[in-house]
Amino acid sequence: MPESPVAQQAEQMTNDAGGFPAQRQEPPGSTKQMDPVPDHGEDTYEGSGKLEGLRAVVTGGDSGIGRAVAIAFAREGADVVLSYLPEEQEDAEDTAEWIRKAGRTAVLCPGDIMQESTCQEIIDKTVQELGGLDILVNNAGAQWARDSGLEDMSTERMDRIFKTNLYALMWLTKAALPHLGKGASIINVSSIQAYDPSPSLLDYAATKAAINNFTVNLAAQVGERGIRVNAVAPGPIWTPLQPATKEAESMEKFGADTPLGRAGQPAELAGAFVFLASPKDASYVSGTVVGVTGGKPVF
Repeated sequence: MPESPVAQQAEQMTNDAGGFPAQRQEPPGSTKQMDPVPDHGEDTYEGSGKLEGLRAVVTGGDSGIGRAVAIAFAREGADVVLSYLPEEQEDAEDTAEWIRKAGRTAVLCPGDIMQESTCQEIIDKTVQELGGLDILVNNAGAQWARDSGLEDMSTERMDRIFKTNLYALMWLTKAALPHLGKGASIINVSSIQAYDPSPSLLDYAATKAAINNFTVNLAAQVGERGIRVNAVAPGPIWTPLQPATKEAESMEKFGADTPLGRAGQPAELAGAFVFLASPKDASYVSGTVVGVTGGKPVF
């Protein structure tokens, strides 16, 4: 059976060790500065109307996994609101252009979701611009692995990790729930770190484990309303977050320790999000975590 074009391209992008050239950026990172530039499905993802007429919010939608999800959603027929930091404007505008090329509406919402008021504004703008909300993807995340010890971990760092990864997810979901009806979907982004934590990502891994718990509990709370809540747990994925938060040399073997022997590309996660968002295909799927990890176990 022939391998998918996305997988073929992903393998071609890696070095002999399964990783990438050594490189480093300052946070939050830029797509265009990456070597190689990640594949978000720009030339490979083909939609089939699975999300026709639906309205979605994707946090961290400017780049990486968020960009791949936004492109896939648009090609499946959804209008998409992108949430991102103001300094990520260039990447966000690029993503919005791909959404518009698919014939769908793109709404840009810059702002720091560490602030509860920003989270409320994102949902309010979504309802105002699109007339409602059907899908919430809590994708935005922060991590830091350049100084690993708990004794060196500042309160400022902990605030950024916990507020971005966990507080914002809860604030956004709380604001979105009054607008979600039967068949709506909330998709949180967990991580392989929730199951196989790295010591250098102690705080990040803790938030991802909490997201798993939140996902299951919220699914139980809102199931009677016909709202589905799930999560996707990525493994090592080639996004700006990696060179922006890790040591340059670690990129050379990034993802090589997976059973498939390489990191994943953002485009390789898009199908999981489309499946979970689809009110038809995933109508009986709620309270679960789907692993897209290159073979690493999520149990």
